[in-house]
Amino acid sequence: MRVLGIETSCDETGIAIYDDELGLLSHTLYSQVKLHADYGGVVPELASRDHVRKIVPLIKQAIADANCSIDDIDGVAYTTGPGLVGAILVGACVGRSLAYSWDKPAIGVHHMEGHLLAPMLEDNVPEFPFLALLVSGGHSMMVAVEGIGQYDVLGESVDDAAGEAFDKTAKLMGLDYPGGPRLSKLAAKGESGHYRFPRPMTDKPGLNFSFSGLKTFAANTIASESDDEQTRANIACAFEEAVVDTLAIKCKRALKQTGYQRLVIAGGVSANSRLRSSLAEMMNNLGGEVFYPRGEFCTDNGAMIAYAGLQRLKAGQQENLEVKGKPRWPLDSLPAV
Repeated sequence: MRVLGIETSCDETGIAIYDDELGLLSHTLYSQVKLHADYGGVVPELASRDHVRKIVPLIKQAIADANCSIDDIDGVAYTTGPGLVGAILVGACVGRSLAYSWDKPAIGVHHMEGHLLAPMLEDNVPEFPFLALLVSGGHSMMVAVEGIGQYDVLGESVDDAAGEAFDKTAKLMGLDYPGGPRLSKLAAKGESGHYRFPRPMTDKPGLNFSFSGLKTFAANTIASESDDEQTRANIACAFEEAVVDTLAIKCKRALKQTGYQRLVIAGGVSANSRLRSSLAEMMNNLGGEVFYPRGEFCTDNGAMIAYAGLQRLKAGQQENLEVKGKPRWPLDSLPAV
């Protein structure tokens, strides 16, 4: 089976074609970073309009890159949520319309399920069951995964997600958008031990996350210290260490609770090198294994949507002609495959 995947949940237009026998045939991505940089964050209306401009040329490019024709495509998958509803509806309307005109089945995909399954695009794939840490600009979630659609959300953000905290702290430090990667680059120049930031909610039972207070602690530290480059780097280092340690502590707690030996990390923040090395060291000490997608599949992309959609289309699931956009959509409400 061969599926066209469309991702437009926020500020990246991602298109891909995935074949269940040959693997990933093509993927194209257009990022709107430059468009939103002047505003210091994503402007929903501008994001939607840019998806409209880019989506059809990128679909044509993906089909050409895969060296296939419309007749070779067996289904269309598109992000239905969660995300910016206007942006979502661009991809959903185009995807559902193409499927109808091509007489192909269509399936709406949960954006976070796409991230959760992104490591399946690699050669070394995790077997079920596993624990998934999903960390991005809008979500921080700990999920016990028994199979596709068999998700038990063990913990999630009660305020700022990890990626959101990175971006907001970067903005406090005067770093340009997108702030998270820039803060991590600055943190690499910092020296550990100059500052000690709190590890929020690690002294309480449970697996929920809260990074709003950590952001406030960072704001107070930034305001009270000198503005030289090394001091800024030391603060960035302390902040990043606090986020990574918090995530690692919660993962270790969840692994003990579930008894799982496999950990998946996915979402934009999973590209963070300090987080990857910390969790890899932790899993090695625990005798387990950690899995994550390559860097280009950590952020939003069409390949993960094509893969997730293919699994559901193969199981016989498909959409009717109604086009839906779900800005909020609980992951554990999805049907099992």
